[in-house]
Amino acid sequence: MTEMPESVVEHDGTGIYRAWFDGPTTRYAHGVLGDEIEASELWVSSPTAANSCAVLTVRLDDAHVFEDLAPRLRDLDGDGAAEVIVVRSHRDQGAQLAIYGDAGDGESLTLIASTPYIGRRNRWLAPIGVADLNGDGLQDIAYIDRPHLARTLRIWTYRPDGQGGGDLTEIAAASGVTNHRIGEDFITGGIRHCGDGPEIVTANADWTQVIITVLAADGDLSARAVAPFSADAIRNVLGCRRG
Repeated sequence: MTEMPESVVEHDGTGIYRAWFDGPTTRYAHGVLGDEIEASELWVSSPTAANSCAVLTVRLDDAHVFEDLAPRLRDLDGDGAAEVIVVRSHRDQGAQLAIYGDAGDGESLTLIASTPYIGRRNRWLAPIGVADLNGDGLQDIAYIDRPHLARTLRIWTYRPDGQGGGDLTEIAAASGVTNHRIGEDFITGGIRHCGDGPEIVTANADWTQVIITVLAADGDLSARAVAPFSADAIRNVLGCRRG
């Protein structure tokens, strides 16, 4: 199915139910995820596809790659069907968060919304997760902007337009946290649900503490250290066994 099988993800729901990267390329030799191979194609399985393989796809132009580990399938607009969230990077402008959806032609994926590019080559962002972080009924996407440099948490909310599209608006940001070290082929932390609303789990900037960050309804971010950093501590915090 793909030369990048580690990128295959699945989703329960109507519409897109599987997604993966393909088209490995070395045209953007950043290597932040451990090698200099990135994807140039995004594929999904969908019942709306008008071909015998039941797939939709988008192939990036030569200026772009998917600088990511795997797509993320989330229903952002509440219609029961997943959108596809990825990190897309430009050879001169660096990374952006991008959302793709069914183009409606039986063949293609279309870009629905995206954040601005970071603005410089070899500048990356590391996704954390998706949840309604402030309780307003809209889905929010959290990521770390330049986890090796700026170490800034950014939260964007997705506002559907009712016609299959939508917009991303930044609603909060805070410095001093991170979730990735250069060369690692994984992203640390995520979003946990332990009964008090969704909480963002990361490391602090120097990787000595596990940090929980909460977004309040008024837009304020509050962060607290809950454990000395270790892989076990991260797992325990994500599993609601600490913090």
